This record gives sequence, structure tokens and C-alpha cells, in this order.
Amino acid sequence: MAMALAHHRESSSGSINKHLDAGKYVRYTSEQVEALERVYAECPKPSSLRRQQLIRECPILSNIEPKQIKVWFQNRRCREKQRKESSRLQTVNRKLSAMNKLLMEENDRLQKQVSQLVCENGYMRKQLNTTSAATTDASCDSVVTTPQHSLRDANNPAGLLSIAEETLAEFLSKATGTAVDWVQMPGMKPGPDSVGIFAISQSCSGVAARACGLVSLEPTKIAEILKDRPSWFRDCRSLEVFTMFPAGNGGTIELVYTQTYAPSTLAPARDFWTLRYTTSLDNGSLVVCERSLSGSGAGPNAAAAAQFVRAEMLPSGYLIRPCEGGGSIIHIVDHLNLEAWSVPEVLRPLYESSKVVAQKITIAALRYIRQIAQETSGEVVYGLGRQPAVLRTFSQRLSRGFNDAVNGFNDDGWSVLNCDGAEDVIIAVNSTKNLSTTSNPANSLTFVGGILCAKASMLLQNVPPAILVRFLREHRSEWADFNVDAYSAASLKAGSYAYPGMRPTRFTGSQIIMPLGHTIEHEELLEVIRLEGHSLAQEDAFVSRDIHLLQICSGIDENAAGACSELIFAPIDEMFPDDAPLVPSGFRIIPLDSKSGDKKDAVTSHRTLDLTSGLDVGPATNHAAGDTSPCNNTRSVLTIAFQFPFESSLQDNVASMARQYVRSVISSVQRVAMAISPSGISPAVGPKLSPGSPEAHTLTQWICQSYSYYLGAELLTSDALGGDSVLKHLWHHPDAILCCSLKSLPVFIFANQAGLDMLETTLVALQDITLEKIFDDSGRKALCTDFAKLMQQGFAYFPAGICMSTMGRHISYEQAVAWKVLAAEENIVHCLAFSFVNWSFV
Repeated sequence: MAMALAHHRESSSGSINKHLDAGKYVRYTSEQVEALERVYAECPKPSSLRRQQLIRECPILSNIEPKQIKVWFQNRRCREKQRKESSRLQTVNRKLSAMNKLLMEENDRLQKQVSQLVCENGYMRKQLNTTSAATTDASCDSVVTTPQHSLRDANNPAGLLSIAEETLAEFLSKATGTAVDWVQMPGMKPGPDSVGIFAISQSCSGVAARACGLVSLEPTKIAEILKDRPSWFRDCRSLEVFTMFPAGNGGTIELVYTQTYAPSTLAPARDFWTLRYTTSLDNGSLVVCERSLSGSGAGPNAAAAAQFVRAEMLPSGYLIRPCEGGGSIIHIVDHLNLEAWSVPEVLRPLYESSKVVAQKITIAALRYIRQIAQETSGEVVYGLGRQPAVLRTFSQRLSRGFNDAVNGFNDDGWSVLNCDGAEDVIIAVNSTKNLSTTSNPANSLTFVGGILCAKASMLLQNVPPAILVRFLREHRSEWADFNVDAYSAASLKAGSYAYPGMRPTRFTGSQIIMPLGHTIEHEELLEVIRLEGHSLAQEDAFVSRDIHLLQICSGIDENAAGACSELIFAPIDEMFPDDAPLVPSGFRIIPLDSKSGDKKDAVTSHRTLDLTSGLDVGPATNHAAGDTSPCNNTRSVLTIAFQFPFESSLQDNVASMARQYVRSVISSVQRVAMAISPSGISPAVGPKLSPGSPEAHTLTQWICQSYSYYLGAELLTSDALGGDSVLKHLWHHPDAILCCSLKSLPVFIFANQAGLDMLETTLVALQDITLEKIFDDSGRKALCTDFAKLMQQGFAYFPAGICMSTMGRHISYEQAVAWKVLAAEENIVHCLAFSFVNWSFV
């Protein structure tokens, strides 16, 4: 018995040792680990054949079995994943800690502001009770009024240092104190994943905006970037430092002259003379503050000063504090007096709105800093092998070229041609334009005649700028003339002036958008557009007549209050170099919000336009709240500028063509604007989906009822009660739901938000898309095969497949369901509905 037990123990011990030898408890030598690490760096997940090959090629691994090698790679991948997750969590923790600190400081500032307002309120009550004739004491104003400082009053370093220290104190009182009554920027909620905390002034002299955020760059680097204002502020034409001398604490004082572009053809541009003070605080923070100086002359070019209005910068700047673990917390304040008296009354809201200042300057600065930080860390990946900095330069050049065309400064060589009596389109000519873009003169382009620009501005009523720009981007054939585009593209090739002897070309109406890059929040897109065309001449039948455009599109977020929406493009060669010459044209739409509306909008503008406001959902979309859509009675100014290279002998012909072309574009844009205006005929009667179609909520009821009838299940959840709520739930349904007509060539008549996103289109353009266009060959075959079944039994299921958006992008879906939609009253088939489940872009 004892011998048997001992034998059993011996056999058990042998099996354990055997298991340890063949199992996961293997000790590797440093040479073996080094060899495995080299393979892991090349292929973290090698196949079975690759592992066997590794054992054969590395003699030091010959005593290790393939199974053990497999376990090592599994453990190595697990450790790598844990390391990355730990690093990510540490980064998130640092970000949350910094954001928490920032929010606590903001809460303290708000508490001080409340206490100050309570104190001022008590003081006002006391004054009113004392005597009805008493006037309001100026000390009750929460705004720090700043005296004018003249260069004549500070003609010595000591005097300038005194002004600088006063500017610093006033700036800090705005950045972290209660000198300005800040309210949260509409639609900008703070959080760990947001860009920052944004506020605008509620009541102060001029317009003011403030931003706070966390940036993963060092303070000195941030200050260096922000001081180079033309690199990130698209409306900054130039910045020159005329005087610089050292101040205390290792700081510097600079006298700066800045020119900014006018946003439209209806107003003059602005310039500033300022004192800029850079210094460090005792707590390690870095400060760059700035304010205007009066009586500072006309700038470097007195002759060109007539085209500028001197604006005032009240104490503004940047407070940059280093964070533990790297990065910085930055406070930005922009406080301006833009001299609204100098522009037409209709444009004054643009110069009196703090939201516009916030979007164009304050938020833009913080976003640019974050963009640079992400590019530096390698988080940003762009296409076509272009470096982020190169693509950013393209965007800046497009924007600057468009601004130059809109403003037409004399010192750039622009002069206005005599008009033919109609002032709707301005024609300007630049005969000295030299498109020298980089240090490489070989790619510079000087035209024999020059550049001609046709430009105009117009007022739009009740048209959401973001939706209009999206439509102009996606449906170029609705407003553009392909032959004019072809002329511009051909003229940009050195020595080629194609007008008027350009070869006849047929435009197919197709455009393919190829993305190049985008900013971190997708507020600006950079892309290449290919317009497909074919020659009508028989000898050129096999020659491509495609046109390529480099384009930026910005401001397509409907939630961004005060944001400017732009679509700017320029013809390029198919393989454009980094220093390709650009002659930009395009559109700019800026909302005109009244200054008095800033406070009200800060409370109510969280309700923003979505495309359902274009559907007929009832008497008033927000009648329960006692409010109407924020897009009703809103205005915006549209600026159009198109540039054309020309030869001297063809100037008159090109000018006539350009004027007529811009007028046709204006007419097309007006037609589109009327179509997409959410107001319709009246707020109570919204537009129909298409002629003869039911109202939107009626069609929604039919879709859901027919789905339940044919498939025996509910399309929507039970909390969709009825009436308008059914439309709301269907509109926000995650699956793409589309309806098409039963014509010989079925076209789409309705889509929910997911459907519009999938097709990359709008409700207006939806009715131009046929059903067969969105499917590939296999999808069309499946549709034809099951169409009879669909019409016979009322529904059909389609397997996973691929379809295509209007932008030419492929979309995969797990399943598609089709069913007949019955009109409840007549019990006849009104249309077909399709639901694409779990779709995504390939």
C-alpha cells in the first residue's frame, strides 16, 4: 500500500514537472527575450507558420516549443495593452485634475461676481431710496473703464512701463476677476473632452470674449504661437513690431501696428496701434497683454491708411500657467471697440456682437493651439502624404487670398473698374499680381494681364448659414458653371489663356470630394474636388477634361453661435506641389445677431435648428415653450468673390463674363436660400416634402404603421406616443430610414437624419437622388431579384452589402429592410421605405 502511494506521488510529481516544462511557466534568457522583442516590433501577432519559422531561424529558441512562443506573444500584447491603457488613464487623470482646478477657479470667480452684483444691487436700492433725483453712481458699473493712453504721454521707457503695468492689472482683472460680467457662450458646455470654457460679455463697453482651456504645450511655446497673430487669426492681414525694449522681470514691451481684413465688401477694414507687454508673474505664469495707444500715426503706409478705420483694443491678452505633469492652462481675453459707427446700419450687429469676436478670435486662438499640440504629439494623420503644417499653410493661403480679393487694398495693386451703372457686382483688377508663394521662384506665376475679381454682398433672411454652405459644397452643379471653372483652371497653367477659344466640354454634373485633412473639431475641412467632364470634340474623346479644385469648408456646425461659414476654393493642377499658386474664390456667410440679443441668446440658443424644422411638424415647433425657432427673423450677410486670371487683350471680355457669372451665382444662391429657409410660407404651415406628398408627421405615422403591419414588430420604441413625437423619434432613429417613390425611376422623397448623413446630402437635394444610384452592382441585382417578392408580400430583407453616398464614399451595412408604406386613408401603397441597419463609412 505504501509502495503504491509512493509510486502514485512520484507519477503525479512527474506529470506536474512535465506540465511546467510544456506550459506557461518558462524562464527566458535575455538573448531569447531580445530575439522575441525584435520579432514583436515587426509583427505583434505572428501566425503559427511564422512562429515555427522563428524557432528554425533562431537557434537560441530551439529549446522552446511553439506553444510557449504563442503564450509569450499573448502576454507581450497584453502587457503592451495594459501599458497603453495605464498611460491613457494617467493622461486623462491629469487632464481631469487640471480641468477640475480650472472649474473650481471659475466657480470662485462666479461666486465673487454674484457677491459683487448683490452689493451693487443693494447700493442701487439705497441710492433710489435716498432720493428719486439721484443719479446712478459710476462706481456701480462692473466694467473697468480704461483711459486712453497716447504715445505722446509715454515718450520714454518709464512712461511705457507704467502703461504696461496698468494694462497687466486690468487684463488680469478680466481674465480671473470680475471686471467684466461674463456669461457662458451659447452652445459651449465645458467638460474634459471639450476644447475649453468660453464666455462672452453681458454688458460692457465694446465687445469682449473669454476662453479658458488645457493645452499640452509649454507656456513659452504657446506665447510664441499666439504672438504670431497672422498665423492663426485668418482676418489678420499684417502685424509689425516697431519698437521693442526690455522691461522688468525679464519681460519685453513692444509697440505693434496691426491691420485686419474687413469681412465683406460693405465695410472698411480695421487697424490697431497697440502696446504689447510680455512678462512673468511670481507664481510662474507667463502673461502677454495688449492695449491700444491713441495718437500713434497712420501706420507704415500713410497712403493706404484711408482704407482703414482705427479700432481700439481694450486691455486683452493671454495668461498661461504651467501644469503639473506637463502642459499649460491658458486664459484668453479679447476686448475690442470695433467702431461700429463706420459701417452701414445693417452691418452694425456684426461689430457689436461678442459672439462674433469669440468665434473669430478667442475660440480660434485656443483651437489653433490645440491643433498644434496634437500635430506635435503625432495624433493628427492626414492623407496624400502631406505634412499637417503644409496642409495648414494651404488653408491659410486660401483664406488670405479670398480676404485680399474681398478687400482689394490699393497698396496690393487693386483698382476698381468703372461699373456699367449697376452696383450689384464690383469689378476690381490687379495688374501687378504676382503669385509668389514660397522661396521657390520657379513655381511663382506672374500673369501678362493680371487678376480680375468680381465680388458682391447681399443680405439673407431666415437662412441658416451652415446649411446653405453645406448645400453649396455638396451640390456645385446647382450654382456653378463648369466652363467658367475650366477657364480658371486652364488660365492658371503658365502660358495658357483659354478664354474665349476654349474647347467645348460637357459637364457630367458629378463631383468627387477627396478629403485631405480637418481641424480637431472638424470645424474646418480641407479637400480636393474633382469635377468630371468630357470633351465634345471627337478628336479629344479619350482626353480627360476633369478639373481639380483645392477647397476649404468651415462653419458647418449649426450649434456654433456667431460662427462664420465659408466655402473657398481655387483651381489646382492634378498633382499640385506644396507651393502651387492659388487664386481663391468662394462664399462667406456671417450671421448678424444684435448686441441686445447676446444676453437673451445665452439662455435660449441651446435650442438650435435641425433639419426637422424644414418639415411640417405642426403649428409651432416650440409652442410649448412659448418660443419660436431661433432661425426665424434672423439675418446674415453673404459675400461672394470670384477671381479670374486674364490676358491684357482680353480684360474687357473677362470682365463682362465675370460680372454675368457672379450675377448668375447670386440668382442661384437666392433660389437655394428660399428653398432651404425653415420659415416656409408661414410658421404655421411648413413646406411639403414634395408636390403631392403628405405632411411629414403624417408620412411618419404611415411608415411606422406599415412596418408594424408587414413585419409584425414596432419600428420605434413604446415611448414614441404620437403626433409630433413620432416624427422626432423617427428623425433621431440610429438606422438610416429612407422613402422612395414608386415612379418608373424611383427617387427619394424623405430621409431621417441618419439617412441624410449616410447619403451625405440634404432634404432639398434628396429628391434628385434615384434609388439605383446608391447601390453597387451586387446591391442592384439583389434589389431586382427580390423586388417582386417585396411588392407581393409587402416586405423583404436584404443581406449585408455596400452602397454609395452622393460624395462617392462607400458605405457598408449589416442588413437592409424594405417595406411598402400604405396611405392609411386610402389603403393604397404611397411609397417604399428602406432601413439600413448598422451602417458605417468604409
